[in-house]
Amino acid sequence: MSKEMLEAFATLENTKGIKQDVIVDAIKAALVAAYKKNYNQAQNVEVDFDERKGNFKVMAVKTVVDEVQDDHLEVSLKDALTINRAYEVGDEIRFEVTPKNFGRIAAQTAKQVIMQRLREAERKHIIDEYSQYEDELVTGTVERRDNRFVYVKIGNVEAVMPHRDQMPNEVYNPQDQIRVLVTHVGSDSKGAQITVSRTAPDMVKRLFEQEVPEIYDGTVEIVSIAREAGDRTKMAVKSNDPNIDPVGTCVGQKGARVQNVVNELGGENIDIVKYEEDPSDFIANALNPAEVIAVQFGDDEEEKSALVIVPDYQLSLAIGKKGQNVRLAARLTGYKIDIRPESEVEFVDEKTNDTADAADSSETSENVESTDDAADVESSDDTTTVEDSSKEDKTEE
Repeated sequence: MSKEMLEAFATLENTKGIKQDVIVDAIKAALVAAYKKNYNQAQNVEVDFDERKGNFKVMAVKTVVDEVQDDHLEVSLKDALTINRAYEVGDEIRFEVTPKNFGRIAAQTAKQVIMQRLREAERKHIIDEYSQYEDELVTGTVERRDNRFVYVKIGNVEAVMPHRDQMPNEVYNPQDQIRVLVTHVGSDSKGAQITVSRTAPDMVKRLFEQEVPEIYDGTVEIVSIAREAGDRTKMAVKSNDPNIDPVGTCVGQKGARVQNVVNELGGENIDIVKYEEDPSDFIANALNPAEVIAVQFGDDEEEKSALVIVPDYQLSLAIGKKGQNVRLAARLTGYKIDIRPESEVEFVDEKTNDTADAADSSETSENVESTDDAADVESSDDTTTVEDSSKEDKTEE
């Protein structure tokens, strides 16, 4: 252990970001453990490191006593005085006991302890460095994939993207450059682990923050997002400036801003709706592009349920293909939505929506109720063709 050891320390610090002090402490602990295990020594062993020469020495610490009971732990005052006449009973003297040959077993033990300490130090370094990127967008390179994960290289570390966080309409090949959202920075038994996603709703939020300066500076605020990754997203926005249209701001001139986000998400459809303080207006906006005649709320405020009445010819449009439109609207607003056609409602006040104050709730209901007719439409893959209201309902096959 000499100049080469010091050069190895420098390399580890530059490549792994692990300070030399951490490495030296790991080696000291390794040498102490190996010495005690292989040479049956007591617990009074220390290791010194010469930072100039790069050498380690094993030292046995003994206490000066009048009468020696254990020569591994104690040294007589008479022997101590031969070393230095200043020693007194109770003083500690350090003797070098570095073996000429630790042996294969000792070296292996030292290596195991060192590697463990280095893994712990590297894990802590990665967590400290990348925790600042949690819930942020980063660009990475696809390295490989297996049945569980896509492995993405971010900087000097490898992140994992579980199957649930992979876009169903995307294929990830080695060396592909992709943008991902860092969803978790932590550790497990194998070391530090960074989890990334392309399906998280917050990814849409971060993309719009980059595309729309008004969102980044807080003039326009994203209130909620409901997403079925790879297919469709609904996003509710509001403006903190009465002179700014939040929806138009997010769409951009000729749709340029929203189109950039759509392109990044592989063609995923994005509906941007205006958030309203009035729950009935918000629900009506959330069901866009369907027309809503009235919104009525249940008596149980905690349940947060709403009955939405739509024209008969707009029923399938309001429900959406496989119930997607109403399902996303329910997630976006936090209300359990039951859609019924106008013909099934005995009385509808078209001038005034019957609303009730909404109670706060931390959970978003994803259960969407519908009438028998609505259920039939929801289970179908058909989409509704909207024509003049005087004509009969038509559904494209």
